[in-house]
Amino acid sequence: MNFDNRVTRLLGVKYPIVQAGMVWASGWRLASAVSNAGGLGLIGSGSMYPDVLLEHIRKCNKATAMPFGVNVPLMYPDIDKVFQIIIDENVKIVFTSAGNPAAWTGILKEKGIRVVHVVSSSRFAMKAEAAGCDAVVAEGFEAGGHNGREETTSMVLVPAVSSAVKIPVIAAGGIATGRQMFAAMALGAEGVQVGTRFVASEEASSHANFKSALVKSAEGDTMLSLKKLVPVRLMKNKFFAEVLAAEQRGASEDELRTLLGRARAKKGMFEGDLDEGELEIGQVSSLVKDILPAEKILRNLWSEFVSAMETPFLKH
Repeated sequence: MNFDNRVTRLLGVKYPIVQAGMVWASGWRLASAVSNAGGLGLIGSGSMYPDVLLEHIRKCNKATAMPFGVNVPLMYPDIDKVFQIIIDENVKIVFTSAGNPAAWTGILKEKGIRVVHVVSSSRFAMKAEAAGCDAVVAEGFEAGGHNGREETTSMVLVPAVSSAVKIPVIAAGGIATGRQMFAAMALGAEGVQVGTRFVASEEASSHANFKSALVKSAEGDTMLSLKKLVPVRLMKNKFFAEVLAAEQRGASEDELRTLLGRARAKKGMFEGDLDEGELEIGQVSSLVKDILPAEKILRNLWSEFVSAMETPFLKH
């Protein structure tokens, strides 16, 4: 089935499906596999030093002739070096998050780079549009990793953002199946960004222990945490319990930073320490029951979406 809309044209892809640029999961192997299958793969720069990002971009270029992009959290250090590498390596698509898009969007657009910004509210979506972004990702409260303080669900956020801006909207947060993709498109999105489902892929660089915990998780096994710092959705484990106890007794930002320490996310998601590590994952993990090749995940998403689109509602 041919599918043509503003998102597929903007990104140069066959399917309006974006693989999220997740820390410790989205390296060149995953990004190139998704791009080769017809979606848009993203390299997650948030867990990479500039020299590591450079290596991943070059390996991805060798592994695919299809479009791919880089996700850049704007609050991270060495941001100027990261963007210089992206420009020098002729990466044509950048997804930005966790910061003000006005700071870099104009510079990137001057270099012919398409810019998509991740937002958690209509207000931020309008700011992204005013800054010149080509599209926005409306990411609901269900999503893993860094999240919005407003706790707006995708069911509410996607139609709100779609009504607030004229640029294309890509839905994210709680999407792991074709039926959920169909629901997001019905709400006004023109594409979806999928994170958690691609963590449970063979090509994701996350540790096997983390992938195993993901597919075993049940409803209620994740919770938004660290709202005094940067809100992040975590899988419940020993480290999460310590964070929750600290928050319930009113710990200060400094105390929480000390508890968080350094490299907690790496310890959990990349090194596989399921007790002491920070395990960032979305609510939809409870629907993910297997670890598959990225191409199979994308094909399943698309076939389920097409089936949902072609099935009369009254027969359900």
